[in-house]
Amino acid sequence: PVSYSLHQNYPNPFNPATKISFDLPKAGPVTIKVFDVLGKEMETLLNENLKPGTYEVLFDGSAYPGGIYFYRLSTGGFTETRKMVLIK
Repeated sequence: PVSYSLHQNYPNPFNPATKISFDLPKAGPVTIKVFDVLGKEMETLLNENLKPGTYEVLFDGSAYPGGIYFYRLSTGGFTETRKMVLIK
């Protein structure tokens, strides 16, 4: 990849699981966290050093109530947040 990119989760809306993919042009520490609509951190999906490439993580929302959630990718100087909808 030539730039950082956080893709929209698929499927969206989802029940109970969805895939989140992202691109990294440089190696470094990466975190992906899920938040509820009030900004409370629900889960850390990823927290490790990764090499450049395209990756995918799975979010299982079966333990959470239906609603709108946000997922955020943070690495180096790049941060991006997207919205997803869990249907129960």
